[in-house]
Amino acid sequence: MYINKAILFGNLTRDPELRALPSGMNVCNFSIATNRVYKDKDGKKQEQTDFHNVVVFGRQADTVNQYLKKGSSAYIEGRMQTRSWEQNGEKKYRTEVVADSVQFGPRGSGTGGGRKQEDDSQDAPAAGAGIDYPKDDINPDDIPF
Repeated sequence: MYINKAILFGNLTRDPELRALPSGMNVCNFSIATNRVYKDKDGKKQEQTDFHNVVVFGRQADTVNQYLKKGSSAYIEGRMQTRSWEQNGEKKYRTEVVADSVQFGPRGSGTGGGRKQEDDSQDAPAAGAGIDYPKDDINPDDIPF
């Protein structure tokens, strides 16, 4: 058995583009940037950014186009696919991730999500500031299991 699975979490580098196929099905294209931090042979901290083309089909394409914008974070699961075509007598190739699932990341300030977070405190954001925690305390007796 062979496996073709891609998992990405990063930020959109441009607004999604929605188009309709001749069959009537919608398709949405966007690109996402991921990065990794590592130490080189001299022990210096280095950062490398990779850019990935992503394609989403059907109803999920509509949702991605509606809610994600440049800078939004997203978690994508799908498969790698390379397609080819000929242009001006030259063979062209494009490798992309065909998404099976797109989950939206936290929408905080600066992510382009479009919604401002309402916060009672004026302090600097702490780790996990993109998560909307309930304001009330949770009573363990209220948990049904």
